[in-house]
Amino acid sequence: MSMKDQITEDMKNAMRAKETARLGAIRLLLAAIKQREVDDRIVLDDAAIISTIEKMIKQRKDSISQFEKAGRDDLVAVESAEMVILQAYLPAQMSDAEVEAAVAAAVTSTGATGPQDMGKVIGVLKGQLAGKADMGKVSGLVKAALAK
Repeated sequence: MSMKDQITEDMKNAMRAKETARLGAIRLLLAAIKQREVDDRIVLDDAAIISTIEKMIKQRKDSISQFEKAGRDDLVAVESAEMVILQAYLPAQMSDAEVEAAVAAAVTSTGATGPQDMGKVIGVLKGQLAGKADMGKVSGLVKAALAK
């Protein structure tokens, strides 16, 4: 079963169970997937769906920080609940040690010697770690590894 089919099935189950918060978050996800398919005139595969989910989670994190600054705890709760629902569709996250090992392996395999080679290393890692690790964190680890 493809990821899109699983999400659609989860939407139907949320409707049957009358879980309005879950249903709303899943509908937002399906709308984002459909929008991207229409805009790009393609059918998204699982990797593209994962990147869409990651983008939505990043948006939620940004919104949460803004709402916290404004003192809107009600909106923080809504965004946090949506973020939890979206995170359930991501693959299992890698541990810090696994990410550091992947960064070290990518640095050696590309022969990177300094900060100017960061793009090469990130390019290799993006395919391996997409959806499994926070790419912002990975970028920081690569920068630290190349600064040595």
